[in-house]
Amino acid sequence: EAVAENILNRNFTADNVCQKWLTDVTEMKCANGEKLYLSAILDLGDKSIVSYAVGRSNNNAVVFETVEKALAVHRGAKPLFHSDRSFQYTSKAFRAKLEEAGMMQSMSRVGRCIDNGPMEAFWGTMKSEMFYLHHFENSACLRVAIDEYIYYYNNRRYQRGLDCMTPMEYRRYLLGRES
Repeated sequence: EAVAENILNRNFTADNVCQKWLTDVTEMKCANGEKLYLSAILDLGDKSIVSYAVGRSNNNAVVFETVEKALAVHRGAKPLFHSDRSFQYTSKAFRAKLEEAGMMQSMSRVGRCIDNGPMEAFWGTMKSEMFYLHHFENSACLRVAIDEYIYYYNNRRYQRGLDCMTPMEYRRYLLGRES
């Protein structure tokens, strides 16, 4: 087990994108009993979902896939990487993956889900705006809905905390300040 200090320490602000990433996995159950596990990374700079992966089990593979997708899109990014203390994030293999990418790891304190508050808030928002409103007969239907919702969330859902912009509009705004 490789446990990290809570470096983030509930400082949920970032001046730009790719400075602080939060991650977690959530479970969703379909009407037929199938379960899907959604792993996602949220950027505190623009509140966007940087990457996500869906799997049939809550395991290292789905978490590793999420990180690999994020690094493929954001080459050279070295954000503070914050998670809870789930087994996937405390594995030595996960720690090595972050170190190889040059990222510093931060973890919530035991039993303190508020330490990963914005990620938990995203799950609540997604479930209340998408998951709880529909009847998903099977995992194929749910996978499509997840893809559609994350696209909507990043590109169409305006947020008061982002000056009434979508996460992607706010990202462009932040990156435009650097020019």
